[in-house]
Amino acid sequence: MHNFLFGIYPYIALSVLLIGSIVRYERDPFTWKTSSSQMLRRKQLIIGSILFHVGVLVIFVGHLVGLLTPIAVFDAIGISHGAKQLLAVIAGGIAGVMALVGGGMLMHRRWTDPRIRKTSSFADIAILALLLAQLVLGLGTVFVSLQHLDGHEMTKFMSWAQGIFTFRSDAAAQIEDVAVIFKLHLFLGLTIFLVFPFTRLVHIASGIFAPLRYLFLRAGYQLVRSRRHRPLEERRRAYDKVQAKRGPTATTPAE
Repeated sequence: MHNFLFGIYPYIALSVLLIGSIVRYERDPFTWKTSSSQMLRRKQLIIGSILFHVGVLVIFVGHLVGLLTPIAVFDAIGISHGAKQLLAVIAGGIAGVMALVGGGMLMHRRWTDPRIRKTSSFADIAILALLLAQLVLGLGTVFVSLQHLDGHEMTKFMSWAQGIFTFRSDAAAQIEDVAVIFKLHLFLGLTIFLVFPFTRLVHIASGIFAPLRYLFLRAGYQLVRSRRHRPLEERRRAYDKVQAKRGPTATTPAE
């Protein structure tokens, strides 16, 4: 089971993340967004959103750099494993608390306000709950990491992550003896990658792929926004009323 969860499941999650995101963008590009509710509880939204997004961004970049940078690079620039571990604990702890407080505010806003709750799908609430659970687990690992400030435990996760991306068959063995809370944290993180293409999280990638699509894949295309104030359906209804009064010989105006 351990080998499946941390040796095979990562490839399943990452494959679904990549292929599912591409398919969704190609089939339903206009769903790469989050439904706006900024007019409701705006102050709570702004504060919660800033705390959550800044915290998550710091955590994501920290994990990406910390796990995928070869150990030899840290050794070459003189950063010891202990110093790296301490930095991860301090920076990750602060960012984790920020993200948890911000996410808690967003969840409270979405769950308790009847109007926002009515416009929220099950997936909206479920993915936010998953992210909050992941943040709690991540903060829980801080207390375990404080017992291993020599950085030896950190190198196990670096070897595992780099082993996954270099297709090493023994990658799962690198973390076989780590604490259970770390394994839960990794498993939930992989599960979030798995469901990523099917949730509102997909809007994170739109900031990268949308410009590239218009620059390289759709040469000559441009976005056009109408200056008309009335919606098209409203204009059509107004025209139908005029047409009904004038009769069938009336000239059809351009919309």
